[in-house]
Amino acid sequence: MPTQVNVHEAKSQLSKLIEKVLAGEKVTIARAGKPVVDLVVHEDVEIQFGVEGWVGVEYDSDVVDGPDPDIEAMFAAKEPRQ
Repeated sequence: MPTQVNVHEAKSQLSKLIEKVLAGEKVTIARAGKPVVDLVVHEDVEIQFGVEGWVGVEYDSDVVDGPDPDIEAMFAAKEPRQ
């Protein structure tokens, strides 16, 4: 049976609620009796570059993982570097 708790109760019993989720139980946190969030077990996401089946494809990590000056400028509200 799913567990529903209010925000205050969730704050005071977080460790217990985490254990329930890890044991496979559904836990929902409600605000004023209305469900707002569900606690779920974290799942790692594997990031894949290229297309599945491309073996040995190399990429430039400075391009893929490096900063983008235009995007940095947008967040800093500056003009892009030339």
